[in-house]
Amino acid sequence: MNVKSALSLARTMSFLRTGNCNPDESMYKHACFLKCSEASRGLTIMSSPKTSAPFVTISLTVWFIMLLVCPGQLRARLGTTPNIKHIVVGRCYNYITLVNPSLRFDCEDIWRQFEEAVVGQSSCNVTVEDYDQMFFAMPQTRPCDRFLFWSKTRTLMHSYAAVVRHFWTLEDTLAGYMFNDLIWCGQEEDSGFDFSSCPEWSACRNHPVYSLWRQASQSFAEMACGNITVLLNGSIVNAFNRKSMFGSVELDGLNPARVDYVNIKVVTNLGGPFIESCSEGSIVDLIQILHSRGFRWTCTDNDQTLMILQCIHNPTESSCQICSDSLLRRRSLTLN
Repeated sequence: MNVKSALSLARTMSFLRTGNCNPDESMYKHACFLKCSEASRGLTIMSSPKTSAPFVTISLTVWFIMLLVCPGQLRARLGTTPNIKHIVVGRCYNYITLVNPSLRFDCEDIWRQFEEAVVGQSSCNVTVEDYDQMFFAMPQTRPCDRFLFWSKTRTLMHSYAAVVRHFWTLEDTLAGYMFNDLIWCGQEEDSGFDFSSCPEWSACRNHPVYSLWRQASQSFAEMACGNITVLLNGSIVNAFNRKSMFGSVELDGLNPARVDYVNIKVVTNLGGPFIESCSEGSIVDLIQILHSRGFRWTCTDNDQTLMILQCIHNPTESSCQICSDSLLRRRSLTLN
């Protein structure tokens, strides 16, 4: 092994030992990606034709370790999601064929409207209004009493919506269904998408992904009617955040003439921390806003169904054991 190869291997292993290549932290870990990329370049140098067989074995071993440590960064790009057109159009056809067959939308036309809104513009210059034509091409309505809003409770919200089947979330709309978990941006000097690099949402207000979700959230809130439900996380400070999508867009889009009740459900982690509730913290601010705008509301702390769902995922939590023991005792008394 020559000195250059040895240094490359040492540098590669150093990157891996830091533990910084964690793809779960964010889809935009630029620093992590650069570290993994530099490590991979080091491996490319090491596996040249002149490299000895034992060293090739070491190289392959390091490659395997890298795949385990940061698999997403070796495969994923930081720019527009690859094959985005096939994904979006395919999801559209799936939605109108299997999810909601009553709809009659032109999926190819929706894609064209989306493409016109994004491509040919800089990655920080796509406004909410740029998506107007796309949303005009896919109007939706939904029966009242089914709307579920949420903030900082995504995983639990999906479980809740799956169990209480009548709920309808933003992700259940056609726009939400098509673009969920995707990334995209255009480039001003080109007519296509930028597949190499897109900025983070926080980099600019007119981010193309952020603008679409603002438009989708606004449309979703304006459709809401009857009794609606809002699911908030009581284990964090500012469970109701005016800068969140719910606080900055959806809340203002709700119409008190169409909405009968806003049913707030505050849920905390089973083991805490227990920071906010219906009577303290930012939830009180939300209630004051609703009252000032003429909404009727209810607020519930730790809804039983939500707690049971958490126990299904975390059955070893002490609060779940207490609940389980209570149910067993009640069942024993009933049988006797």
